[in-house]
Amino acid sequence: MLITLLLFLLSAVTIYLACEYFVNGIEWTGHHFKLSQSATGSLLAALGTALPECIVTLTALLMGDAPAQQQIGIGAALGGPLVLATIGYAAVGVTLLLCMSREHRAIDGEVQREIGRDQAWFVGIFLVAVALGMVAFTGKTWLAPLFVLVYLVYVRRELKQTDSHEVELPEPLKLDPGAEIPALGKVLLQTLVALVVVALAAQLFVHQLESMGELFGLSPVLAALLLSPVATEMPELMNVLIWVRQGKHRLALANISGAMMIQGTIPKAFCLLFTPWLLDSTMMVSSLVTLLAVALLWWGFSRERMTAGRLAWVGLIYLGFCGWLVMG
Repeated sequence: MLITLLLFLLSAVTIYLACEYFVNGIEWTGHHFKLSQSATGSLLAALGTALPECIVTLTALLMGDAPAQQQIGIGAALGGPLVLATIGYAAVGVTLLLCMSREHRAIDGEVQREIGRDQAWFVGIFLVAVALGMVAFTGKTWLAPLFVLVYLVYVRRELKQTDSHEVELPEPLKLDPGAEIPALGKVLLQTLVALVVVALAAQLFVHQLESMGELFGLSPVLAALLLSPVATEMPELMNVLIWVRQGKHRLALANISGAMMIQGTIPKAFCLLFTPWLLDSTMMVSSLVTLLAVALLWWGFSRERMTAGRLAWVGLIYLGFCGWLVMG
């Protein structure tokens, strides 16, 4: 138990430190490719940090045809969006409340509208996925490419985004702090090495959390719905903490919304390809809780009424779901 706890803490610290290098490299990557802050967060950062979740889902699905293993894969695919829509956005709110003065907590109206549009996209995609999980029919596998196509359309939309005001240069590249504009090669090297460290540390974090779940007597499906998503979302949560502390709310929020778009499409495509994609009662409740959280987020962001405090309260939805699972 002591070794598990030590490895758990070591992996968490490693993820945070590696994310410091990753977000710094990602910002410079976006600068070199002339991407908006929204696209940098929702595409580059989200693609990198969403890899652990996608790997966990795909690995669980490919390890065998056992129904229990398929349930774990489906649980991981559903748990990721749930954690991002609740704990992810709550982390932004809590960090704003703890680290920013009252006048610096406000979320820009343009940013709120952008995130609101992302939530609307996600709701549409997720509703289709849940509807497919309620019925059984032949040919469901052939719908998998449609989810990938939807994500590519989202990517195209994000690439067209432009910043409405001039954006300051990122902080000096940690690999080359003396350079005003670091070379692209050094930027990519720092970003990729940091990403590899994040991915390896996230896997170690997942294994330790799963071991703790076994010690506490959680079933594999409960672990897939509760523990695994929290562990694999650690890179996004660390990015949020770093960017919000730096006053870069747009990058933090875009990272979460972009990761949600990936989680709403790519893992679902995997599940359609390798499982019958039929949701049991627990998974349906998980899906409904996710939709509830996203509906509240969409309402707040689209009307430009989302505040740090309201974001922080969204995390209670996840805690309520956890309580229902444990008590049930």
